[in-house]
Amino acid sequence: MFTSVLMIEKPLVPADVELVTTLHGDEPVAFVVLMQPHGDQDRLLRALDDVALGELGEAIREAGEPGGEEAAGPAERALAHSLESLRAAGAEAVGQIVEEHPLDLLKSVVEQTHADEVIVLTAPHLVEEFFHRDWTSRARHKVGVPVLKLYAHTE
Repeated sequence: MFTSVLMIEKPLVPADVELVTTLHGDEPVAFVVLMQPHGDQDRLLRALDDVALGELGEAIREAGEPGGEEAAGPAERALAHSLESLRAAGAEAVGQIVEEHPLDLLKSVVEQTHADEVIVLTAPHLVEEFFHRDWTSRARHKVGVPVLKLYAHTE
C-alpha cells in the first residue's frame, strides 16, 4: 500500500478527492491528512495573494475569516469532511489538526508512517511561493521523501 501525507488548509472538494485518489492508478493508497487551520499570522499573506490574483473581494473578506483559536472548530469540521470523502472514495484515511510547527509535525508523521510522499494541496500563495516560504518549498528540505504541490479546487 502506498502512503501519502496530505497537507490541506481547507476541506477537500470532490475534484480534489478524485485527483489525490487517482494519482497512483489502481494502487491502494492510505492518507494521513494534516489540516492546517488559518492563523492570524497568515491573514496578511492571504490578503496579498488575493490582491495579486486580482481577487479584491476575497482580500476584503480575509478580515472576517476566523483565525487562531476561532479557526479550530471550522478546521475540525473540514478535516472530518475530508476524511469521510477520502474513505468514500475507497482510500484509507486518518488525520489530525496541525496546532503548532507544521513542518516539524510533517517530518515526524512521515517518519512514523514511513510515508512514500507528501502532497501539499493548497490555494496559490504567490507571495510565499516567490520567496520560497510556502509549505512545499520548506517541506522539500525537511522530510526526505518526494513532495508534490497541487492546487486545490474550489466549488
